[in-house]
Amino acid sequence: MAYDEKTAERVRKQLAGRKALTEKPLMGGVCFMLNGNMCCAVSGRGGLLVRVGPDAHEKMLQEPHTEPMEMRDRVMKGYVRVAPDGYRSEAALKKWLTRGVDFTATLKGKAARKRAPRAAKKEQKKVSRKKRKA
Repeated sequence: MAYDEKTAERVRKQLAGRKALTEKPLMGGVCFMLNGNMCCAVSGRGGLLVRVGPDAHEKMLQEPHTEPMEMRDRVMKGYVRVAPDGYRSEAALKKWLTRGVDFTATLKGKAARKRAPRAAKKEQKKVSRKKRKA
């Protein structure tokens, strides 16, 4: 299932101008990251995923139109799924995005990782094996 492009565009508009904000495809949806940490995502399964932190998790589940975020039958504590009715208005969307940004801003940033090409990885393994034999 493809994600809701209209919702993704609304999120882009609300988050526009923030430094260190990136966007990446994620499991059929689109994820918005702040300093390399997931802030929120427009889910391919529907709804908005918002990172609220483990301390606020239970409180956020008391809000209307929310449910726990689950991956492989496991609840992801600190994240909530908000149904479309929970962010229908721009004010409601802003409220959820602010929660996600505010929590994510407290986290230590992650450095961008660059993967080495496969050929380079194979060469590194060969060198390591030769060193062990010596």
